[in-house]
Amino acid sequence: MKLINFTKDGHTRAGAIVENQVIDLNYAYQAQLKAEGKYRYEQIAAAFVPNNTDELYQGGKESIALANGAIEFALANPESFDKKLVHELADVKVEAPVIKPGKIICVGHNFRKHIQEMGREIPSNPVIFAKFANTILGPQDDIPFYPISDQLDYEAEFTFVVGKQARNVSEEDALDYVAGYTITNDVTYRDIQRRTLQWLQGKTVDGSAPMGPYLVTSDELTNPSGLSMVLKVNGEVRQDTNTEDLVFSVPKLVSFLSNLMTLEPGDVVLTGTPGGVGVAMDPPTFLKDGDVVTIEIDQIGVLENTVKATEAVASK
Repeated sequence: MKLINFTKDGHTRAGAIVENQVIDLNYAYQAQLKAEGKYRYEQIAAAFVPNNTDELYQGGKESIALANGAIEFALANPESFDKKLVHELADVKVEAPVIKPGKIICVGHNFRKHIQEMGREIPSNPVIFAKFANTILGPQDDIPFYPISDQLDYEAEFTFVVGKQARNVSEEDALDYVAGYTITNDVTYRDIQRRTLQWLQGKTVDGSAPMGPYLVTSDELTNPSGLSMVLKVNGEVRQDTNTEDLVFSVPKLVSFLSNLMTLEPGDVVLTGTPGGVGVAMDPPTFLKDGDVVTIEIDQIGVLENTVKATEAVASK
């Protein structure tokens, strides 16, 4: 399943992309239940196939399986309900596959070539930091470039979303706790990142985590290793690697992180960026207004966003 949130007429709901159409998952399941003669179909659908992905992840594999069945029903019976079940993709705004995750955990220094270009040693344990929900953008949003710095940089990140509560999970069982995979651009203000030992302030500026184009569920993408990753700026290849180059694989990260903290459904983990970041170029080359950043990961798709100079509006 290609899982998204989408906005139509001011309302944001969970959906799935099927070719050039978007299925409203909650309405599709309501329609299926009603057709089966179920009482309280609205309440049942709200519990098992909610109208947003953050709650849908909490239902785990059961909710994903029910959503898949609802998709089949909606495609076969698109006019069977008093709410619109199937939208044309061009008629909706595609949002990120998460809305307000409890945690956004980022892994630094996790691609061997990137570690080498930064002149560092291979870490013995994952280097972790955080972003927050204020950073999340969708695949059709512009990347805001605020006038707080002139060193805006890109970082292609293979990303996974947690599918069920995980604590002290073994590497062998780890993939069973993953809901699916997506792409994130860990947009970074380099000089702000480096003005203290902690990276957080350069990583948590509003709109610094474009994510998408959707989440590919783990029943479809079963092996997160061996996936090619390419980032381009205005068509020029800047980063080109494979998830086999990860120092700490997805199973290792799930196990490591779940031994530190309880991972909850909907938590997001960015697994690190490969070599080729702008700050490491000679001379350093940063993003500017109007640049188009494209990230493609095998078996997932393409995330493309445009950099847009933006003035922060003061709170009143």
